[in-house]
Amino acid sequence: MRKRTKLNSKNWQLPTFKISEFFSKKNKYCICIPVLNEGEKFKKQLEGMKKYTKLVDIIIADWGSTDGSTDLKFLKSQNVRTLLVKKSFGFQATQLRMAFSYAMKQGYQGVIQIDGNGKDGLPAIPNFIKALEGGYDYVQGSRFIKGGKAVNTPPLRLLGVKLIAAPIISFAARFHYTDITNGFRAYSRYYLLHPEVKPFRDIFVRYALNFYLAVRANQLGLKTKEIPVSRRYPKGKAPTKITFLKGNYVMLSEIIKAALGFYHPKK
Repeated sequence: MRKRTKLNSKNWQLPTFKISEFFSKKNKYCICIPVLNEGEKFKKQLEGMKKYTKLVDIIIADWGSTDGSTDLKFLKSQNVRTLLVKKSFGFQATQLRMAFSYAMKQGYQGVIQIDGNGKDGLPAIPNFIKALEGGYDYVQGSRFIKGGKAVNTPPLRLLGVKLIAAPIISFAARFHYTDITNGFRAYSRYYLLHPEVKPFRDIFVRYALNFYLAVRANQLGLKTKEIPVSRRYPKGKAPTKITFLKGNYVMLSEIIKAALGFYHPKK
């Protein structure tokens, strides 16, 4: 039986953020959702997630939405436990540092991460919990393995995942990933607090935290697996906040840096 990792947040580098708690901690695990102006897609997603709040607490990591989708009364009605609103500079990785740090300080034994744009199949939530309960430290959702489903995936994104992102990260991690850009994933408390991981550093600003955590787990000999999920894009132009040139360039550069060990903690 492995030793418990101690929570020592003294040197954590976190953004400034506001906490609105609606309920006390009810479950062993939480699900963190980074959002920014996801509108009705997000509202519909929360309505679908409400039935899972008997299994997992919901924590919203908001970049600063102004579209009313994070209205406090609505969130409370959907059994959301906590809304965190980032008040300082940063992008998605900064939101995740905010959410994961809160989850660790609240004593959760694992964190499930999911996007807030309504594309992910919610029935997979219990399977992530089952994997965490089974002792897995990093669980990656994949629409490309048996049981998974990819609907209307944009062709360029499909090629980017299969031919660039997944092979690079898989080689560095020494684990075969098929869907590494999928934001539906889970982390154990042991992993997030591991002394050779240190995710709470301000080097993680945009997307790098996702790629780093995918690489680092198997390198440290922690239990890693993929589980099948579904991901459905609407027909027509794909909704995304990643710009075609700059956004994809930054993402690619961070994938390569993660693979080369750029984000590993300094000895």
